[in-house]
Amino acid sequence: MSHTVAVGFDGSRESRAAAEWAAGEAQLRTLPLRLVQVWEPLPEPMAQASLPDAGTGRIPHEAAEELRLRHPGLDVRTEQLSGGPAEALCRAAAEADLLVLGSRGMSGLGGFLVGSVGLAVVAHAERPVVLVRAPAPADGHGTGDAHGPVVLGLDTGRPSEALIEFALTEAARRGAAVRVVHGWSPKPSYAYALAADPGLHETLAQYESTALTEMLHPWREKFPDLEITADSRYGSPAAQLVEASRDARLVVVGRRIRRHGPGAHVGHVTHAVLHHCTAPVAVVPHD
Repeated sequence: MSHTVAVGFDGSRESRAAAEWAAGEAQLRTLPLRLVQVWEPLPEPMAQASLPDAGTGRIPHEAAEELRLRHPGLDVRTEQLSGGPAEALCRAAAEADLLVLGSRGMSGLGGFLVGSVGLAVVAHAERPVVLVRAPAPADGHGTGDAHGPVVLGLDTGRPSEALIEFALTEAARRGAAVRVVHGWSPKPSYAYALAADPGLHETLAQYESTALTEMLHPWREKFPDLEITADSRYGSPAAQLVEASRDARLVVVGRRIRRHGPGAHVGHVTHAVLHHCTAPVAVVPHD
């Protein structure tokens, strides 16, 4: 693996927003930036009939030059890969510290369109992938609040050290605070007990809050200069993360690596966050 920040780039507004965000991330990490363009081979009859598009090959090189001008000292490289877009971008992710992709808003419907390629990459890449929103023309938002916290979605039942480490390290690089969001709901087996004992809900809430505090204790010691707040609330984790993203500069969620079984699996919470959080979303794969 080469230590770089890679970004999928096709010249679209979405990929340009992703490249700009990735350039800032590369500078924070003092790493080179790779603009990765994917060429999907055409079937042989179509390939023979097609004329080469000389302008297409210039797009990433021109974008690289613009990024160098806006980010003096940044090492910007371009790379062309062939094959299916998802597979090629997964290969690019495997050779980088971080892969950045763009997504666009769904006009009139709300949320963001990640697309099948983006979802496939998030579901299969074994390196962190960040989805960056193209700024909305009306308000310019899309790449997060530059002064907001890094928001971390955490499951206390199955915590991942890799996920927590990533979020806290990203916050330390930015000099940002960390807001840890934990949503919980009672198990179905508690239904009758909750009806019989209204005080049980408060007991469960205290238990979840204490578990989150204890889990974060060693991380507060490891990152003593970080402001880390813990927010444990009853209700949907996805809804709480979407709400917290409104003033966040980055949202960090996890995805369990599945090496067996067909299809793309990102989990329902991560899926909802990818489609509805307004800030950039980092998906960290972990065992």
